[in-house]
Amino acid sequence: MKGIIFNLLEEVITQAHGEDVWDSLLDAAQIAGAFTSLGNYPDEDLLKLVSAASLSLAQPPAAIIRWFGVRALPLLAQKYPIFFEKFKSTRPFILTLNGIIHPEVRKVYPGAEPPMFDFDNSSPDVLVMGYYSKRKLCALAEGFVEGAAAYFGEVVRINHPSCMIRGDSSCRLELSFLPVGSSAQCQNL
Repeated sequence: MKGIIFNLLEEVITQAHGEDVWDSLLDAAQIAGAFTSLGNYPDEDLLKLVSAASLSLAQPPAAIIRWFGVRALPLLAQKYPIFFEKFKSTRPFILTLNGIIHPEVRKVYPGAEPPMFDFDNSSPDVLVMGYYSKRKLCALAEGFVEGAAAYFGEVVRINHPSCMIRGDSSCRLELSFLPVGSSAQCQNL
């Protein structure tokens, strides 16, 4: 896994809980913590940090990963505004993941292995997103989607009917976007 993910995790945790909490998570996970954005690190290091955060905050690992995605998305928008500035809403932004964003990620971070997505864009009300990754970090994808919706002034309802963590071959996320302030609230079904 690329160091940029660890850098984002450190920034999110430090902003929300302070440097001492980050240091205590590194100690609990028995990880040195000197991550460079272009460096390659074992996926297990992220899982160890998530496990330490899960114990420390009494939250399930998936909730920690999802929270991280929500909080990291605005940081990505600050670091890489070119990917965000031409869009006015979440749906068209998400549809650029495979064709524009992830190829650029591979250029900037050689050796990066971002997940693959497929989309069923046939319904104007629901965007169906397939998620494929050996890492099974679908909770991170959900967090990024939720963070993107907030960035674009929307709320998202996410239904996750199939999931690799539950033994399915891929994850399917059904996404419905609504403007902030609409009568429906953000729900995760």
